[in-house]
Amino acid sequence: MSTLHDADWWRHAVIYQVYPRSFADGDGDGTGDLAGVRTHLPYLRDLGVDAIWFTPWYASPLADGGYDVADYRRIDPAFGTLAEAEALIAEARELGIRTIVDVVPNHVSDQHAWFRAALAAGPGSPERERFWFRDGRGPGGDEMPTSWESSFQGDTWTRVTEADGTPGQWYLHLFTPQQPDLNWDHPDVRAEHEDVLRFWFDRGAAGIRIDSAALPVKDPALPEVPDAWGPGEHPHLDRDGLHDVYRAWRAVADSYAEPRVLVGEIWLPDAERFALYLRTDEMHTAFNFDFMTRPWEAKALRESIRTTLEAHEPVGAPATWVLSNHDITRPVTRYGREDSSFDFAAKRFGTPTDLDLGRRRARAAALLTGALPGTLYVYQGDELGLPEVELPRDVVQDPMHFRSGGVDPGRDGCRVPLPWTREGRSAGFSPEDATGEPWLPQPAGWGELSVAAQEADPTSMLHLYRAMLAARRAEPALAGEELTWVALPAAGDDVLAFARTAPGPGGGTLVCAVNLGPAAVPLPRGADVVLASSPLDPAPAPDAGPDLPPDTAVWYRP
Repeated sequence: MSTLHDADWWRHAVIYQVYPRSFADGDGDGTGDLAGVRTHLPYLRDLGVDAIWFTPWYASPLADGGYDVADYRRIDPAFGTLAEAEALIAEARELGIRTIVDVVPNHVSDQHAWFRAALAAGPGSPERERFWFRDGRGPGGDEMPTSWESSFQGDTWTRVTEADGTPGQWYLHLFTPQQPDLNWDHPDVRAEHEDVLRFWFDRGAAGIRIDSAALPVKDPALPEVPDAWGPGEHPHLDRDGLHDVYRAWRAVADSYAEPRVLVGEIWLPDAERFALYLRTDEMHTAFNFDFMTRPWEAKALRESIRTTLEAHEPVGAPATWVLSNHDITRPVTRYGREDSSFDFAAKRFGTPTDLDLGRRRARAAALLTGALPGTLYVYQGDELGLPEVELPRDVVQDPMHFRSGGVDPGRDGCRVPLPWTREGRSAGFSPEDATGEPWLPQPAGWGELSVAAQEADPTSMLHLYRAMLAARRAEPALAGEELTWVALPAAGDDVLAFARTAPGPGGGTLVCAVNLGPAAVPLPRGADVVLASSPLDPAPAPDAGPDLPPDTAVWYRP
């Protein structure tokens, strides 16, 4: 049943992340585009999603995959036109799918009109006050204003050459030099972003995802980062002033007859500080990165689920669950490694992976996340069980790779264009008469993981995801927001099990059990299996339930 008439749709939705450059190429130039997405909207409907989140589709030099925005009111020509974006939003809506767009408040592209004007205007100008321009330290101003470290490794300041050809001021960029940070103390910056929200909300966007949401506000004194800091004391992370920004954004979102939704990307280890962003007058939801980065261990995952739900409970916000995104090693690869957790610093070339093991665990993880209360995000291709691709160094484009000195393979391995058909030179990513090759090369045998190949295989990852999302929508027990931990008889600490019960009397109960241990464990007698990630072992006796094999998840009614 469609959620289009449900005002609280965002509390329990399935949201599919589209990385436009790699989803589908409609015009044959090798780059995914909006035409490609529009062609495959029925696929997303049949998958069972409630909304699509698009990573930036705006005009951009693509120095950082589109997160260097040059113009928020224009679609990048590589992806299409504003008219196509409006048509896509409307067509998706007709199929019961809402649209969420990405907004990047911390920075813009160095090709943005504001930054070009700031460079031309010179030191002390009003144009430079929208950014963080500062004189350098030391003799001749040759030293950076601070020693802050970039989120992409390396320095956070770049010196400009002034109009007269002399070395000039420095500007701050927490990411690449092509992404100058905005000054959120400036009224122009605040007014512009509120207007950008209205621009997209007026065109039918149901919400926005806020990139790097804990970074935009800085301490204007620009002190060095201390060795230790208290709440709100870091010079450029989780500043208290951020909450005023997001309260103003919430007022914009709530001003619509159908209120729009704010989703934050917030990486914070402090659960209480994290929850402050989810108060009823700020964001609706925020990404749960803790769960996504945990290893395949029952204790670690149970702890993440418990602490996540506890953090959200005081503010009444739903949790979010996701296994990967456009920055993270794909689950099939990650779960097949000796270290199955995720950390940017731990990504290296040549790390061994058992893909069969990883695929089995990724299937179980899909049922685990699908059964948890709150919002489920699915990154494009995870429903196909695509592995991370280790690309040749000479085709990697991600700035994280280059800023690490070539040690870090970067994030392009999870951004390889999707396979749609078994045959064809790009496995259906581009039309057969395409004039360009896919912007990142697809590995040999990619077509065997394609949508077409998996639709013909009832045991495929795609069939599992479709069945899981259909059951998630149909099961009354999964409609509520409560979770109760369950101890299965004869199961040890390696089994993670919880029950979901439908709101109201007589609503029924569904149990999700995941075996993360080395040996099979028995399910209770009479367990009515709804869905299993892999085949279960037959019951060893007439009065016993089936056995749950290692790295397998099951949904059953007790």
